[in-house]
Amino acid sequence: MRLPDNHTHRLIDCLTRSRFSFALYRLPWTDECYFILQTSEEIKTLSDIAELNGKQGFVIAPFQQTEEHPIVLIRPDVTAYDWAEITKAITSLKYADAILTCKPSASIPVTALNEEERYSRYFAAFNRFMEPLKTKKVKKLVLSRPTFCPINEEFSPLETFIKACNAYPRMMIYLCHTPVSGTWLGSTPEILLSGHAMNWKTVALAGTMPIENEVEPTEWSPKNQEEQSIVAEYVRKIVKKHGRKMLEKGPYTARAGQLVHLKTDFLFQLKETGFLGDLLKELHPTPAVCGLPKEEAYRFITEHEGYDRRYYSGFVGWIDPEGQTDVYVNLRCMEIRSTEAKLYAGGGILPSSEVRSEWDETGEKMKTMKNLL
Repeated sequence: MRLPDNHTHRLIDCLTRSRFSFALYRLPWTDECYFILQTSEEIKTLSDIAELNGKQGFVIAPFQQTEEHPIVLIRPDVTAYDWAEITKAITSLKYADAILTCKPSASIPVTALNEEERYSRYFAAFNRFMEPLKTKKVKKLVLSRPTFCPINEEFSPLETFIKACNAYPRMMIYLCHTPVSGTWLGSTPEILLSGHAMNWKTVALAGTMPIENEVEPTEWSPKNQEEQSIVAEYVRKIVKKHGRKMLEKGPYTARAGQLVHLKTDFLFQLKETGFLGDLLKELHPTPAVCGLPKEEAYRFITEHEGYDRRYYSGFVGWIDPEGQTDVYVNLRCMEIRSTEAKLYAGGGILPSSEVRSEWDETGEKMKTMKNLL
């Protein structure tokens, strides 16, 4: 995928500093992208995923809904597909010239920790997470961590989006900005819910190994297999509850950037599409980003992980009860600030997990975004 003309390029970059909400996304194995823009500064926020029932628009939802981090739904006042349509739509906006004058809001750089300090914090969190696992209060927990990369005034969110599209054809790539959520860019391999009419799909994605010298590993450890099995069983029960005629494919090895995961596809039918919010509420957060039992794991993470995930491990995408829906788990993502990009990554923790191995895994996952910087 190529960059659009310079004027369109500048307008989209400036939109990430504006009071307007928009999203740009490209689905896996395609070369064209979709553009959604809300023409008013009014922001539609939701406090519960079920409120998405019957709604249409681009949604960005946090891991944990709070007053500070609500679900945001971008109203599709302007929609366009591929650069010719996007350029025509965005350059014809009556406030296009005003957008070009938008200045970035100030953000206070986070004090950089060295590698030893970051590992020390992760090590302490890992030990906290192991306690309920070893006492069998929970089956699985997901421990994540952030890191920060400096960016300068020349950094272009759109150019980075295009780099991601070209580097990661298997993933859903998105660039989303709202004044409430901030600006996020991601390259996610995990479908939360996709489909239209009666035919729908979700996946169980867990287990991670790096690709070395472009050779994909095929032998999965018992820990990885157990982690994938836990996620698959959870998704299977929800699909059986809400759908019918379920077809299960997997688990199989699926590539995502320079990593591979164990993946199971669940294909099913829905009689009624007016309650997609209810289905998303049960799917999110999946054990792939949270743990099991769901409520206990969710509560433990929010109390003991040691930082705010914000919209990382939430979900993003287009929802339309009357048409196509493509909603993905917000993984392999960065939060773009004025002077830095905040990267996030996590991994499943079981009683058999080893801290150094989990630390290395989150580092490998962060490379998906670091390589774009």
